[in-house]
Amino acid sequence: MEFFKIHKDIPFMRYSRLFNIISLITFLIAVGALATKGLNFGVDFTGGTVMEIAYKQAPDLDRVRATLAELGFAEASVQNFGSTRDVLVRLPVKEGLTSAQLSEQVLSNLSKDAEGVQMRRVEFVGPQVGRELFENGALGLLFVCIGIVAYLAMRFEWKFGLAAIIANLHDVIIIVGVFSIFQWEFSLPVLAAILAILGYSVNESVVVFDRVRECFRSRVYRQSTVPEVLDAAITQTMSRTIITHGSTQMMVLAMLIFGGETLHHFAVALTIGICFGIYSSVLVASPIVMYLGVSRNDLIKPEKKPDNDSGAVV
Repeated sequence: MEFFKIHKDIPFMRYSRLFNIISLITFLIAVGALATKGLNFGVDFTGGTVMEIAYKQAPDLDRVRATLAELGFAEASVQNFGSTRDVLVRLPVKEGLTSAQLSEQVLSNLSKDAEGVQMRRVEFVGPQVGRELFENGALGLLFVCIGIVAYLAMRFEWKFGLAAIIANLHDVIIIVGVFSIFQWEFSLPVLAAILAILGYSVNESVVVFDRVRECFRSRVYRQSTVPEVLDAAITQTMSRTIITHGSTQMMVLAMLIFGGETLHHFAVALTIGICFGIYSSVLVASPIVMYLGVSRNDLIKPEKKPDNDSGAVV
């Protein structure tokens, strides 16, 4: 299925150095932000108290945040949970107060603004649990990266696997860097979005690399150079890329607009990942494959010619 067909190959590789410089600058900015500002970890990673509060009528979440700010929790996470009358509150650890004392204090202050406020659930997430979640998440990212390299190396060639993992790590660092620059809360849903983007980006890389292999095998491109083959492969997948990523982004945009605070940062991470996933698959992974010296012989075994004297294949 194609919305349009491009009849002339777009010379992407001609501008590969320019795009690589842009990628390098963006990457360094993200790394610099992580080194200087760090991440604003949520309660999932730092530990804290999670409360589920029920109202008789839909509350004003801004007013709830203001009340919590008066208690010294200016960075409290407040969002609807299940329905507009149920509110989920995440508070960081506060020294000198147990979860029971904190919940009583919060309930007392919230009851001043609305009647019939009920505390349905109170849970405490210890710092040790948060640290384990972070370590397990980092291990998950590591294993995904190893799996991607192994898969692409077996399906194509090790140069493709190395290029894909560099491009995917480029996406991950930039997503995390954006969260560091703006100090958005980094929570478990955001980590889940990053893992999803890894799989999403490698799928795009596989599509492009598969078309590269087809072009190398085609007689049409038998005399073409490697940059020309890469340009042809990327151009031929442009329509598919626009349809796939456009449809995905429409769904993510719906979550971003209508999902509320619960899905906001999850959808933001996916949006950044989708945009940079297209960029990295086309303008990061492909040039790296070219720089690594990929050739037709890497993907196509040379034909064996028969010996003229004995007729044996050599």
